[in-house]
Amino acid sequence: MTARDQDPTAVRTRESNSALEVERGLARQLTSRQLSMIAIGGAIGTGLFLGSSLAVRLAGPSVILTYGIGALIALLLMSALTEMAVAQPTAGSFGVYADLYLSRWAGFAVRYTYWAAWCIAIGSEAVAVGIYCRWWIPSSPAWLWVVLFSGLMLYVNLRNVGSFGEFEYWFSTIKVVAIVAFIIFGIALIGGGHSNSVAGFRNYTAYGGFFPNGVWSMWMALAFVIFGYIGSEVIAVAAGEAKDPTKAIPKAMRSMVARLIFFYLGSMAVLLAIVPWKQIQPGSDVTASPFVRVFELVKVPGAAHLVNFVVLTAALSSLNCNLYLVARMMFSLARAGYAPAAFGRVSSRGTPVPALLVSAAGMLVATAVAALSPGNAYVVLLGVSLFGGLFVWGTIFVTHLFFRPKWIAAGNPRLPVLMPGYPYTSILGAALLLGIMITTWWVPGMRDTLLAGVPWVAFMSGVYFLWFRRRGAAPEKVNVEQSPLENVEEGS
Repeated sequence: MTARDQDPTAVRTRESNSALEVERGLARQLTSRQLSMIAIGGAIGTGLFLGSSLAVRLAGPSVILTYGIGALIALLLMSALTEMAVAQPTAGSFGVYADLYLSRWAGFAVRYTYWAAWCIAIGSEAVAVGIYCRWWIPSSPAWLWVVLFSGLMLYVNLRNVGSFGEFEYWFSTIKVVAIVAFIIFGIALIGGGHSNSVAGFRNYTAYGGFFPNGVWSMWMALAFVIFGYIGSEVIAVAAGEAKDPTKAIPKAMRSMVARLIFFYLGSMAVLLAIVPWKQIQPGSDVTASPFVRVFELVKVPGAAHLVNFVVLTAALSSLNCNLYLVARMMFSLARAGYAPAAFGRVSSRGTPVPALLVSAAGMLVATAVAALSPGNAYVVLLGVSLFGGLFVWGTIFVTHLFFRPKWIAAGNPRLPVLMPGYPYTSILGAALLLGIMITTWWVPGMRDTLLAGVPWVAFMSGVYFLWFRRRGAAPEKVNVEQSPLENVEEGS
């Protein structure tokens, strides 16, 4: 054994390259245009079109500032994640990075927590689909729509990743066009372009002021708002199937973040100027999208039906994207030795079919919850899955704190993309997420976030230390010495 073999930095470098080798087998077919739209599909779903009504109920017009804070956190996270994803594009993404740069336990816990939480998030999207469809046919059972559309999205994901990417591209395009059209329409209403409209910026302060429930309520609304941004990390997962990750990932990340900030802040600013915030969601249960209620209130003929169709496609797009996410995360767990090896197999088309099928369990949970508790099913599923998103995002920031110094110490090539303000920006992001997680204890209906999340992490830690650590489960060691960035030019 040479001195270099005994050097911990050199050993870790080989493990890093081995992790990338272990996850090979997925088809690299996704283009940068598909990547950016896939991220939009993962982020813009029920969090904006349905969950925003819960945030407005808490914060009133000040929810605009809440969305601004959420945008800041998302911007910081995407910056940190881009740096790591360009260096090491792999389907396991932040789970692999936590494994390599924090600890085996972190990699195990992050991947399983993300997988479980997003299986449930799939359920919340499926329940939202039922809510939208029942707006048209109130007498229909919610579970019927959950089963119908879940089967459709499962079929789309069973095809090759190129077909998935194209489907997601066009479904996300519908969302983008609809949001832009809504903003333009809203600006016209604010300017007095509709006789039935009471729209105007006066709605920001006319009903209890800009902070009708106080600054604390504005902060509490982040529990709902941040859920709307979670899902954008799908770009880093999809990097393992990107054609040219070094160029495609940074381009897709920049495009996605800019669009998210514009869409979220723009649509909420317009929404709250069109109608008084108290009229957006008058009931105690989530029964319709606030965007649909806007067109009901301003009485534009047929527009509410069109908008309901748009938010339905948005939920299907997000469901489709999240199903992709959990399948790749289970694939990564299997390849790392933390799940049955069968889940790490891919079809002739490069699709991890066994991982996809087992990950569809979330849709079964959604069907059961929708049947047993149709009134508050969405809020319950959202609260449980939120913990996973916050836990994973927080771990990404912590991982990034350790990633850059270890990457440099290993003698790797200069990173083409760097997070500005390191390490303070990563610390800020982690601190904000920790604050949101603690706050969920006081947010109405969101206490399940901690009640379900903390025991889950304790359980997974017990499983790891009692079983996997004893067995020494770790990513298979493969002799791959070259870094993916070894041929990147210095100035790129």
